[in-house]
Amino acid sequence: MRYVSTRGRAPVLDFEQAMMTGLARDGGLYLPEAIPMFSADEIARFEGLPYEEVARRVVSPFVGESFSDADLRGAIARAYAGFDHIARAPLVQLAPGHHLLELSHGPTLAFKDFAMQLIGQLFQLALARSGNRVTILGATSGDTGSAAIEAFCGLSNVDVFIMYPHGRVSEVQRRQMSTPADANVHALAVDGTFDDCQARLKDLFNDHDFRDEVGLAGVNSINWARVLAQIVYYFTAAVSLGAPRREVDFTVPTGNFGDIFAGSIARAMGLPIGRLVVATNQNDILHRALTSGEYRVGMVEPSISPSMDIQVSSNFERALWLAYDRDGNAVAKLMDELKAGGFTISQGALQQLRETYVTGRASEEETTAMIATIRDETAEVICPHTAVAVKVAREHLRPGVPMISLSTAHPAKFPDAVEAAVGIRPPLPQHMADLFQRDERITRIANDAGVIKSLILERRTE
Repeated sequence: MRYVSTRGRAPVLDFEQAMMTGLARDGGLYLPEAIPMFSADEIARFEGLPYEEVARRVVSPFVGESFSDADLRGAIARAYAGFDHIARAPLVQLAPGHHLLELSHGPTLAFKDFAMQLIGQLFQLALARSGNRVTILGATSGDTGSAAIEAFCGLSNVDVFIMYPHGRVSEVQRRQMSTPADANVHALAVDGTFDDCQARLKDLFNDHDFRDEVGLAGVNSINWARVLAQIVYYFTAAVSLGAPRREVDFTVPTGNFGDIFAGSIARAMGLPIGRLVVATNQNDILHRALTSGEYRVGMVEPSISPSMDIQVSSNFERALWLAYDRDGNAVAKLMDELKAGGFTISQGALQQLRETYVTGRASEEETTAMIATIRDETAEVICPHTAVAVKVAREHLRPGVPMISLSTAHPAKFPDAVEAAVGIRPPLPQHMADLFQRDERITRIANDAGVIKSLILERRTE
């Protein structure tokens, strides 16, 4: 399996190289040269299989010869052993024809665990073979950071630096990043938004001398392996509700576009997904772009669903590459225009995107109201991001077609928002019950690539 950059000017890599590289050296994102296809019979045989076995079958064609089948099986088994539900990603019925896909049963209580735990295992295999050490740099709007720290903390050949926007994540999210005692992990509170954190990350990856000096590696959803791991639960969920014999719709709360892009790849692989619904909060640039054809960056408005408080959605570049018929020069031109504030999507590309995705948005008031409504109707307590998905999904229900809304985080990660909606403060699970008693280690840092670079050079292990 070969991987190519969305901007067409970077070396073609195999899976392991693409995973360890993260961001392509031309600033683009890696994608497989071809999408593996499953027949209806192959998909039907997923029914009743353990999550780990479906993961092996879905992931294996993308890995190629980078990892042996035995290594891949072992990595997958270790990745999901710490999840607290035997189904890993169970479905819960909200109403006739509408289900929640619970993705919060991993160690940090968010969907990012599905990808990060697997990446952690694959990184360890690759580093053990090469004898190299790496410096992982990540940017997070809340959940990626804690999942990355959980996956890589304590490893002798990895340093982890996670940037998050100061004051713009929930307290639980912050403490998950700041309380691990391991010396190889560092939580950096950046004076700015998530978009600023993501921009600084790209600045440092595009500084090739620095990148090579510290062995920079990325685990944001710019890393193809992140997206790949998330494809799996689309298959397990859809098959549980009758695929491939019937079509299934999905609604995904998204800011950086990685999770819903994984769904589009599942559909390209042969899974009969009907509608892929993009659900945005008040930072609705994706909804606006797919409605108007104009991708124009505005100000980030802090919300009760902070993981979606994004204006520059990195993975949208992958969707654009496909919509522009894999024209790297066209994508590179759009990304240059984005630096000046935005771009116009061509009519042909916009039509392709609209054939792939449907969109909707939820205001702050609608999000709070939906948390309360679901509590009243089902006794389920959901997080604000999930509430955004459920609100938008209800606007796109189709008779006879199951709708699956992705529930991306445990409500206890956002206790203030949940308490304001339903009057109860959801408790943290037992393994995290003392989170507020743990000591924090945080470095407040300027929104400046040079300052961040200097700190990494100072603190990383030689």
